[in-house]
Amino acid sequence: MCPVGQEEKYRCSLFSVSEDVAQDSDGFQIKRAVVHHNGSAVILVVDDKKKILLVRQYRLPANQKLWELPAGKIDAGENALQAAKRELSEETGYKAKTWKKLASYWASPGFLAEKMNIYLATDLVPGIATPMDDERIEARWFTSKELDTLIREGKLEDGKTFIGYLTWKRFHASTR
Repeated sequence: MCPVGQEEKYRCSLFSVSEDVAQDSDGFQIKRAVVHHNGSAVILVVDDKKKILLVRQYRLPANQKLWELPAGKIDAGENALQAAKRELSEETGYKAKTWKKLASYWASPGFLAEKMNIYLATDLVPGIATPMDDERIEARWFTSKELDTLIREGKLEDGKTFIGYLTWKRFHASTR
């Protein structure tokens, strides 16, 4: 498949929407509305006792408060790790001395061009959170057992948190 056309329909500070067309060598075409996003940085914060820091905030599309890993959009001129460091400090006040990339994935590639990059942040230094004006963030430490219970009971509903936590638990929790 090769892109053959794109017409922007909407733009705001977070994303743009276009109507895109791709075609293969046989002439088969796919037409889709695509939401374009710079990508996100997600942070799995783990302390020296292996507790995981989640934040809780109101998410308008979900119409509820969700527990989730700290995360945010990659700003122009930033790479994913720079954005992760900025977001961790803004949302929680913490800075981390050690960073490791856990995973990257496409959030919903059927219509959304957003790649999410998950980092493990350890060796923490506390500080003061500076959330954006439209953010009211509650932070709380969870044990692995508590997160497993939230998942089992259907009380953890955020995809990036599932992917980050379960990737860490499966491949990294025993090595730290």
